[in-house]
Amino acid sequence: MKRNNSIDVMRGLVMIIMALDHVRDLMHTTSLSQSPTDLTTTTPALFFTRWITYLCAPTFVFLAGTSAFLSMNAKHDLAATRRFLLLRGIWLVVVEFSVVNFGMWFDPHFDFLIAEVIAAIGVGFLILSLLLSLPPRTIGVIGGMIVALHPLVSLVPVPDNVLFKVLMSLFSPMAFPYATGKLFFVAYPPVPWLGIMLIGYSAGSFFTSTEKEQRRIFLRVGLLSLGLFTALRVANVYGDPVNWSPQKNLLYTFLSFVNVTKYPPSLQFCLLFLGLMFLILSGVQGVKNKWTDIVCVYGKTPLFYFLVHWYLIHPLVFVMVFLQGFHWSDLVFGSNFGRPKTGSGVELWAIYVIWVFIVLAMYPLCHWYGNYKERHKEQTWLRYI
Repeated sequence: MKRNNSIDVMRGLVMIIMALDHVRDLMHTTSLSQSPTDLTTTTPALFFTRWITYLCAPTFVFLAGTSAFLSMNAKHDLAATRRFLLLRGIWLVVVEFSVVNFGMWFDPHFDFLIAEVIAAIGVGFLILSLLLSLPPRTIGVIGGMIVALHPLVSLVPVPDNVLFKVLMSLFSPMAFPYATGKLFFVAYPPVPWLGIMLIGYSAGSFFTSTEKEQRRIFLRVGLLSLGLFTALRVANVYGDPVNWSPQKNLLYTFLSFVNVTKYPPSLQFCLLFLGLMFLILSGVQGVKNKWTDIVCVYGKTPLFYFLVHWYLIHPLVFVMVFLQGFHWSDLVFGSNFGRPKTGSGVELWAIYVIWVFIVLAMYPLCHWYGNYKERHKEQTWLRYI
């Protein structure tokens, strides 16, 4: 199957942006105590450092669905595609709760397990594999209904019942103690993210059109999506659990307006960030230059990048805390990334410097792995990383 260059560029771009959020999460002075989108304590620079990375997860999930469609369309083999999605889905769930969680926390006891985007994609693949016999348009309608209507689930009262909480964790973030002193947290409830994946699968047919037609379609869909977001946001009635409101000045009022809910992804969140994704796809469609070649190196090896970059960032956390005068006895694992409870971290400007270093360091690794994968197509296991 011939690769779609715009998908690789888009995916590579969000991989680069994603690393910024993870560096900030693990190393910023206030990341353990302050939400960067809390308008009562944040700064515009910190807010946008976090906000721009909201583009990443919906793009990952949407393009995962799109790639599944393109694979299905190229092979015309329902059974083979279903088998691949089932195996890849199981593999991603396993990877989330092993390699990713350890890279995130560096805690060999796994006192804090978290289900995030990799697990959400894995579960999405499992469910999508069961829906492949349906027409893509029908799958898209199902996805659209999930995205539009899942916020209604929050209106259902949650009784103090474990089974009901497990059911609700499919729709909303939920935490569960699973052993003495251990916690399992569903940060990315699978159903809302499944809706985005199903829409991405249905939209896969867009990527089979000519470059000119793709630019036109993506531009129109992007503008329509942003227009619907704006209309819903102005109305302040439906589509996000947190309404915007006038703030102390115009800039903070704008921040309130675009401060949409990611956990779980609200309808307005999806419209805003998928709209931005479509506009970027329209802009990069057919563009091929040195910049896109570099970005594609990351975009062709997304899971490899995702797994390895944790193991570049996290050792820097320990370098940071030891240089700041802390000792092994000060380190707190679990949900603290191994940092002391207070007093560690670097300022925002340093976060950007470290981020650039991580992205540059990942380039030769991704370049090597991409070439290795291309030269050894007979090794089918490489399809899973």
